[in-house]
Amino acid sequence: MASQRHSGPSSYKVGTMSEKFDCHYCRDPLQGKKYVQKDGRHCCLKCFDKFCANTCVDCRKPISADAKEVHYKNRYWHDTCFRCAKCLHPLASETFVSKDGKILCNKCATREDSPRCKGCFKAIVAGDQNVEYKGTVWHKDCFTCSNCKQVIGTGSFFPKGEDFYCVTCHETKFAKHCVKCNKAITSGGITYQDQPWHAECFVCVTCSKKLAGQRFTAVEDQYYCVDCYKNFVAKKCAGCKNPITGFGKGSSVVAYEGQSWHDYCFHCKKCSVNLANKRFVFHNEQVYCPDCAKKL
Repeated sequence: MASQRHSGPSSYKVGTMSEKFDCHYCRDPLQGKKYVQKDGRHCCLKCFDKFCANTCVDCRKPISADAKEVHYKNRYWHDTCFRCAKCLHPLASETFVSKDGKILCNKCATREDSPRCKGCFKAIVAGDQNVEYKGTVWHKDCFTCSNCKQVIGTGSFFPKGEDFYCVTCHETKFAKHCVKCNKAITSGGITYQDQPWHAECFVCVTCSKKLAGQRFTAVEDQYYCVDCYKNFVAKKCAGCKNPITGFGKGSSVVAYEGQSWHDYCFHCKKCSVNLANKRFVFHNEQVYCPDCAKKL
């Protein structure tokens, strides 16, 4: 709140002595000389400064009888010493604010109460563009990337502990990079065998169908959807001639002499008994049980 001060002497008067009076302190005659009357006593100007004058709060010198004096709450200043403690603007004829024992002009008092910028530590006053995050405030131009030092201002950023990063630096420094395109994954990525991918990069090598959330097969670091694996990669069963995919029924496979069978297709050529996990005889590219083999 702005306050008022009082100027000029209020408890003494100054004049020229016309009568025969002596100085109360040094006893020098005052007639025809300038004097000060205070508390019913008459004294010369020199003794007034020495014994009666108030001491200026700012310069610590006595305030002479013929000087302009400012007093506020039992403190006294020369009018030229009554200034803002921050900017030193003269306040003898202006309103001011007293805060924590300091005299401030209205402008500096406003700055004193304003939040401080985390970047430059100066006050953020009305009209300043600023950025606020979790109770901390910056001038717009002081809110910069911890890595490249470019101004983030009101743009997008990523907090990391006490640091803040622009989108580009965060991607370079922290984001995972896709195994296929080597570009940063900012959202919607997937992980397969501890390796990161963009969802749009993790596709069937043959038909480019997206594999995220779908059944697929990996063959020598190549990825295939179920249909493409069946049609182009999977071995054909020597029994039924259909692809052996490893999915669903027949996921167990019997392999012998470069040929493969679904486990349910591996049976004797003559009696049709299933021979998976049993002894068999392989003759002329055909499979037989031991009994039927003896009759060949």
